[in-house]
Amino acid sequence: MNQKSKTTTIVLCLLACFTLNIVSAQEEEKEEYSPFSISAHLKNMHTWHGFVVHPGAMIASSLEYNSKNKKFTFGFWGGASFSTVDVDNIVTGENESAYYKEVSIYTKYRFSDKFFIEAVTHNNYTGVEERGDKLSYWSYDKTQGYNFVDLNFGYNVTPNTLLYFATIINGGSGDYEVQDNGDLENSWTHYFEVSSKVWQNSNSSLSLFAGGAWSFITDKTFYTQGAGNLINVGATFNKQLEIYKYKVPVDVTLMWNPEQEKTVIQFDLTLF
Repeated sequence: MNQKSKTTTIVLCLLACFTLNIVSAQEEEKEEYSPFSISAHLKNMHTWHGFVVHPGAMIASSLEYNSKNKKFTFGFWGGASFSTVDVDNIVTGENESAYYKEVSIYTKYRFSDKFFIEAVTHNNYTGVEERGDKLSYWSYDKTQGYNFVDLNFGYNVTPNTLLYFATIINGGSGDYEVQDNGDLENSWTHYFEVSSKVWQNSNSSLSLFAGGAWSFITDKTFYTQGAGNLINVGATFNKQLEIYKYKVPVDVTLMWNPEQEKTVIQFDLTLF
């Protein structure tokens, strides 16, 4: 092999190594693992399982950890309102104004693309101090009225249809019935919901949902005045809005609670 051929071979080898390094770096960049994420939403109200948790404008945010295989999630979800609600002070008997405040903790494990289990400790402490109670974030006393734990299961029977089952397992927050002798009987309320995406195009979709609650133990549940009822029926329309070349997800949910005879429309704008 002459000198010119040797030089050409060396140059080609160097170019090949350089190209391989670039491709490898690009692949590593694409596969970079980011364990933590944050989100923020602006909403005209906050609804949940057929409840209007807060009737006015609020902001919701979250801080979340996800494992590299995306099976395990642990996070904090918080909400704070721009408007107040009236609560009765148990000492003075007067109305006090209170802002909606919630910091809940959740964890989820995905066994497969179809099945997951989730636990949520709901900590809605709106108006606790304003009504004359002592704020104790980690208290799950039945009568305190703002902390309880849900154990939830979800199963996708199809890619577009989810079966969701939740049971209150700790705390109370009203999930009990007062017996004739004054004892408090746990309701262990169950909530079951079916949701399904029924229409979709390139930038929007429509989903329908229906949920009900019941108890096998008491004649009252966390959600209802009777042993069971249909409490959450409606539809959610999602659209990807383009604002200055940015795609902004917007959800509009029409919710009807047959037991409370309440119908509302919730607007949810995802900031990031």
